[in-house]
Amino acid sequence: MMADFSIWNLLQVKTDLITAHRECSQRRLINSAKWAAELSYSLRHVKVDLQPLASFQEGEVDIQEYDRIILATSYFDLKEYDRAAFFLQDCKSPKGYFLYMYSIYIAEEKRKVDNASDSIGPPDKMENEHLKSLRIKLSKKHAARELDGFCLYLYGVVLKKLDLVKDAMDIFVEALNKEPLHWGTWQELATLITDREMLLSLPLPSHWMKQLFIAQVYIELQLNEDALQIFHNLEKKGIANSTYILSQIAVAYHNMRDVDRAVTAFTELQKMDPCRLENMDIYSNLLYIKEMRPELAHLAHKCCAIDKYRVETCCVIGNYYSLRSQHEKAVLYFQRSLKLNPHYLAAWTLMGHEFMELKNTSAAIQAYRQAIEVNRRDYRAWYGLGQTYEILKMPYYCLYYYRMAQQLRPNDSRMIVALGEAFEKLDKLQEAKKCFWKAQSVGDVEGTALIKLAKLHERLHEDKLAAGAYSEFINQANIQGTFSYEDQSQAYKYLANFYLKNGQLDEAYEAAQKCAEYTENREEVKAILRQIQQERTASVPQKRDLRIDDSCGSITTDQVDQDHTPIRLSPVSCNLRFNTP
Repeated sequence: MMADFSIWNLLQVKTDLITAHRECSQRRLINSAKWAAELSYSLRHVKVDLQPLASFQEGEVDIQEYDRIILATSYFDLKEYDRAAFFLQDCKSPKGYFLYMYSIYIAEEKRKVDNASDSIGPPDKMENEHLKSLRIKLSKKHAARELDGFCLYLYGVVLKKLDLVKDAMDIFVEALNKEPLHWGTWQELATLITDREMLLSLPLPSHWMKQLFIAQVYIELQLNEDALQIFHNLEKKGIANSTYILSQIAVAYHNMRDVDRAVTAFTELQKMDPCRLENMDIYSNLLYIKEMRPELAHLAHKCCAIDKYRVETCCVIGNYYSLRSQHEKAVLYFQRSLKLNPHYLAAWTLMGHEFMELKNTSAAIQAYRQAIEVNRRDYRAWYGLGQTYEILKMPYYCLYYYRMAQQLRPNDSRMIVALGEAFEKLDKLQEAKKCFWKAQSVGDVEGTALIKLAKLHERLHEDKLAAGAYSEFINQANIQGTFSYEDQSQAYKYLANFYLKNGQLDEAYEAAQKCAEYTENREEVKAILRQIQQERTASVPQKRDLRIDDSCGSITTDQVDQDHTPIRLSPVSCNLRFNTP
């Protein structure tokens, strides 16, 4: 899907963002309101006449309902959600009805979190009874066409939580066509799209927010290059100082495993907004990967000073303890973040990694499964499950989970190599060979695909292909210098035997000499070198007895040099002999 930037009028965008912030704030959709405010701030150079936008615009709300809404929102801000719902239950206006249903929804979700046990495992199905009740009420209103864009958004969220994905998508699309300024609806819809074809098929409104939505979907689908192109175009259009866009660029680089550029983007983001906690968990992952312990410690202290009861803070501290190999403490902080937000994806996945470090495979499986429940597109959870079942020596389970991870990251060599290893353990060698070849073709980040492909060719007695793969492996090893000595030793030994078998004695000798540099193969190399010497000896014809008769008498010679090379007498020496008196 090509991004259309022709509809980007910065004055209209700024006006829409101010309107979106006001509407979302009045309905206590605080995350969407914050997003609109941040993007609006990045357009502070665009001058807008605020007077027409300053009115409350309650529409047809009478003064009595206005008082109810003001009172209820005050209670809502104090997290007294049941109390807010009580005073809103008789409201008839779309805004009043939304706040009433939203208060009930938030109250029940809070109760579910408060009553949740500390153990990890599948949620109790009875906890969704309140969602079924909300669905019945909202479906009746929807059938009567009495729901506005915000109420449709809430209806879609309820359907999504009940796993009615197709119905939820239809409702979200309907909500966007009625109210395209609500970013929360775009975000919820983005999590349900599974591929580019599904994205193209959606009847979405032609609105400037659609481009930001497409970029969000591309990041969800790991189409990071396409997302970066959209964000860079937006910067050229005049949104160059947006913390949201910069954070998304950093996330895209993180997904692409371009660690240095991602760290640079996050560093710039911290300079623009030093108290920002959003996405700092991803930043901590990057510091963990680069083993930048001082920087990670500084980030953990900084986040703790800003707000130690935020999920991102707990995640950053968990990564810090994990880097220090204090895995029990890391698990504790990931569990704290999940107590604050049970749907926090990063914590489930990272906690699974920590349980793997602690050799607690059953707990790791539960954590990874919970991560998949939160977001089925989390390739790290699928990959973690594959590794866990590989440890448990359950190859068919392992193959299934690696296949799911590879489908989500089709060009990630780590997923492809893992899938190839699973095929190899199941003796599906042709499939394994294809995987290793593809991993090498897309760019093998770990440098293992080529040596695995060579060993597989050797196992299948495909001698020429194996020799070619081993030769290419050695070339890359000499350039990059990141391969193990054991693999290089095996490669040289195979090539020495291969060249010897095919009569290429010089190449065999060179490979054997290289292999002799590795102590574990020296005895075998000596045998190869002796065989090469024998082959060379056999390939040279033995010198016959040489008898020369001249005028000076009969001379008999049996001269053979040490290399068994025939000695040739030059004509000059013969002439001297003939001229001797």
